[in-house]
Amino acid sequence: MRKKRKSILAVLIILAVSAIMSACGSSGQDAKSSAPPKSNNEKPADPAPGGKTEKPKEQVFRFNLHSNPPTLDPGLAQDTVAFAVLNGLFEGLTRSNDKGEIVPGTAEKWEVSPDGTKYTFHLRKDAKWSNGDPVTAGDFEFSWKRVLDPKTQPAPPYAYQLYYIKGAEAYNTKKNADPNSVAVKAVDANTLEVELEHSTPYFLSLLSFQTFFPVHSSVKDNPKWAAEASTIISNGPFKISEWKQQSSLEMMKNEHYYAKDDIKFTKVQLTMVDDSGSELNMYETDQLDFAGMPTGRIPNEQIPVLKQTKPDELEIKGIASSYYYLFNNKQKPFNNVNIRKALAMAIDRQLIVDKVTLGGQLPAFGIVPPGIAGEKGEFRSEHKDDYFKENVEEAKALLQKGLGELGLSSMPEFTIAYNTDESHKKVAEAVADMWSKNLGIKVKIENQEWGVFLKNRTALNYQMARAGWQTDYNDPMSFIDLYMTGSGNNDIGYSNPEYDKLVHEAKQSLDNKQRMELMAKAERMLIEQDQAILPLYYYTNVAMKKPNLKNVFVDYQGMINYSRGYFE
Repeated sequence: MRKKRKSILAVLIILAVSAIMSACGSSGQDAKSSAPPKSNNEKPADPAPGGKTEKPKEQVFRFNLHSNPPTLDPGLAQDTVAFAVLNGLFEGLTRSNDKGEIVPGTAEKWEVSPDGTKYTFHLRKDAKWSNGDPVTAGDFEFSWKRVLDPKTQPAPPYAYQLYYIKGAEAYNTKKNADPNSVAVKAVDANTLEVELEHSTPYFLSLLSFQTFFPVHSSVKDNPKWAAEASTIISNGPFKISEWKQQSSLEMMKNEHYYAKDDIKFTKVQLTMVDDSGSELNMYETDQLDFAGMPTGRIPNEQIPVLKQTKPDELEIKGIASSYYYLFNNKQKPFNNVNIRKALAMAIDRQLIVDKVTLGGQLPAFGIVPPGIAGEKGEFRSEHKDDYFKENVEEAKALLQKGLGELGLSSMPEFTIAYNTDESHKKVAEAVADMWSKNLGIKVKIENQEWGVFLKNRTALNYQMARAGWQTDYNDPMSFIDLYMTGSGNNDIGYSNPEYDKLVHEAKQSLDNKQRMELMAKAERMLIEQDQAILPLYYYTNVAMKKPNLKNVFVDYQGMINYSRGYFE
């Protein structure tokens, strides 16, 4: 978009073209450190004296989770911290490979009807849960209907992602009380039939997303099953072996996984350290094999140094993710569009990415990031994010206009909430300083533990708050339907019938060009007309990775994938 866009955008476009839609969230934080032992890397040992060969060390992969997962229930999870664990513990009908392509997961094959509305999935007969029970089509039917069940509490935030299934929305919104009206059916133990409301090009990609993961039928009898290691039964490449709340988490290879021979890591050890400096130190002292995003952080000020000292270990790549601030649209004075616009226009985004974040991020003026597929190429290239401009003088005028409309003589002091993280703090300090200098307003910043932060956002218990969204699949809809009325991830209180109408039309359209135009109109309405959120920048992923660590990667969505990783 601006000066630094060209090189990163080129990478993103390549990823968008090669990726076949895939999965979400935000960034978690806060906890206490519990460093695992330093031993690692299963390499053939040098012959010991006498000609004997020492037993190879276990392949133990270690990275920082940054904070305690709020939940490890796939149906309730909504953040990257939980997703990073769930991607190791569970597997959907499909999964994504290192090229971003959708490949068979628990389903070994499937058929799709000519009109794209009916899918028949054939599950692997050797798919098993970590306790040895077979994974059945009935497990998927039960799990998806559990997410949609309006009696499920707390309400699953991603229930709307299943609305593509015929009858799902009516059941979830209590318009039809019969769960059998949802068109997902286990024909037999290994055959699952699904009928959609309309053809959805990215449906197979959605199935690799966490909300579509199955859960074991035993969860019916234990509502707290996902809070303790001893009660979590999973079907993925790993199973949970230890969970010290707020401290550490360990997974070990699942001997019942159908592709266990492809899994080289014997253990995955996760620390929970919320200080980026400590995380980098742990990496440099060989206590971590991978450090930084998506679940941790590298100190911003260290990025230029690491570019010089460890260029072969530092990885910076563009990802399809956006960083922005939320307005509580229901609370005064943020219920006034002119005040929201004034705050959005009085920020120098280029200065933030050049002097604060330092990771090659791109200034953002929309919510859909580069790297998301559009009509023929990339959505962001085909539909520019020219929804507003930075202009301090105009911002001052809009602020006064908005205050007058609310009957206020001056802007009241307010608070920006952010989840505990040094980078988030520095961005908030920079933004608050710009508002102080440009608009003469006072702003406080407040850090909150990740779980508390999420609850406050969902309950609209904030004035302004940071947010980050990683795409759930390779389509603009992953961002556009966030702020529909009633969406489980609509944590700004925004409701616009015209916006809802555009999104519904885009979801139902079979014409890809029309779909993209409708979503572009919706984005323009959300940002230019209503300024319901405040875009700041488009993410890059900044991480450190040991040279002998192979096939562990951060995909175009910004999710870490380690299931087929190994050490040389």
